[in-house]
Amino acid sequence: MTQNSARTGKLYVVGTPIGNLGDLSPRVGEAFAAADAVCCEDTRVTSKLLMHLGISKPLVRCDENVIASRAAGLVDRLLAGETLAFASDAGMPSVSDPGQALVEAAREADVPVEVVPGPSACVTALVSSGIP
Repeated sequence: MTQNSARTGKLYVVGTPIGNLGDLSPRVGEAFAAADAVCCEDTRVTSKLLMHLGISKPLVRCDENVIASRAAGLVDRLLAGETLAFASDAGMPSVSDPGQALVEAAREADVPVEVVPGPSACVTALVSSGIP
């Protein structure tokens, strides 16, 4: 860890439902509740998810067009002790969704990254295909 480890926050990478809010795990709500802010692909989609959970947090748009330019500032917030959650519109961030730039920047800065598993379109497609 860096010298700032006593103050370093945490980045949650949060898997979100693919179309069915019944797929939400309790850990998703816990991660969003623990976050100082939620970084997301589309604020409209994530605000509906947070509203469903009864959670109100500031949202930071981090779609494919802006995440690379925002990653350094978000890491600064993490190093200052904030906890951030990152969610894509559906499924697991960084798998065909934005988020990889933020995860890489956080890891380079020795910021703890915790992945909250959730639905994955890749695994869902594989299982439903019947391929052994």
